[in-house]
Amino acid sequence: MDDVAAETCRWRGWREATQAALYGPDGFYLRPEGPAGHFRTSVHASPLFAGAVARLLMATADELDDVAFVDIGAGRGELLTGVLAALPAGFPVQAYAVEQAPRPTGLDPRIEWCAEPPAGVSGLLFANEWLDNVPVDVAEVDQDGVARYVLVRPDGTERLGSPVTGPDAQWLARWWPLTEPGMRAEIGRPRDEAWASAVGTLRAGLAVAVDYAHVRDARPPFGTLTGFRAGREVPPVPDGSCDITAHVALDACAFPGATLTSQREALADLGISAARPPLSLASADPTAYVRALASAGEAAELTARAGLGDFGWLRQRVGPRSTPPGD
Repeated sequence: MDDVAAETCRWRGWREATQAALYGPDGFYLRPEGPAGHFRTSVHASPLFAGAVARLLMATADELDDVAFVDIGAGRGELLTGVLAALPAGFPVQAYAVEQAPRPTGLDPRIEWCAEPPAGVSGLLFANEWLDNVPVDVAEVDQDGVARYVLVRPDGTERLGSPVTGPDAQWLARWWPLTEPGMRAEIGRPRDEAWASAVGTLRAGLAVAVDYAHVRDARPPFGTLTGFRAGREVPPVPDGSCDITAHVALDACAFPGATLTSQREALADLGISAARPPLSLASADPTAYVRALASAGEAAELTARAGLGDFGWLRQRVGPRSTPPGD
């Protein structure tokens, strides 16, 4: 059997398979087109999102002597570019894009491109749709009531493997109990650890994770693992041909002092409203009315129920009076 055939027949856990498919050689996230070539995030939906993040950054900066903006899972720098454009001229900020793909050409020279979050900075650390692409293993309950790892081949074929034990079993018992045969869960422990590590790089400020999310009392009984390619949902096949994603148990990622709200609530607090402009503006200033109407439409997409508005926002203050990750 040659190497290609052996790889095609190889069984491995979803975490290992996803890591290779997304971030290995020729991985999905290292392609030139970037995430924007395959799916639409809040960043791509409207510049209103970057404007809201810029306001959050300025509010965070009021409490600090110096300020950085750290964008984790920066894609091709779209959010950072929008935030810098929305800030007042001369606003003092050090911008960091944390991404495994190479730095895109033509990016604002003020943006530092790095593979890991910078340690010891103060400011706003923002992770928009990053945690859902931190690879995780999948568990399924067999007919005897035993939770087992789900193994997968590069063509997407699955089978059950060994029982889930150790820290993964403890995580399931606490955060996503599986009680019936056929029930599935994505074991979110690597995401908890990734988030704690990212927050731990901040000396002071605010850390925010924005993502597809669910909480313990409303976990989906069969998990959420799926794929995306060219704007369409597709079966999750770990061969590098598609994005592989699963919703995030954000409540498990949170540690003491964190708050969890919806994007709809978070953006409202940051001044984004989908209210239509008054009709009187149409006659007084038709151009302003058209602009305001377009803005309301974009705000409606960002805050829509059963859409982007249902994303979770996990916010964690970091500073002398904050509880550090893991305590």
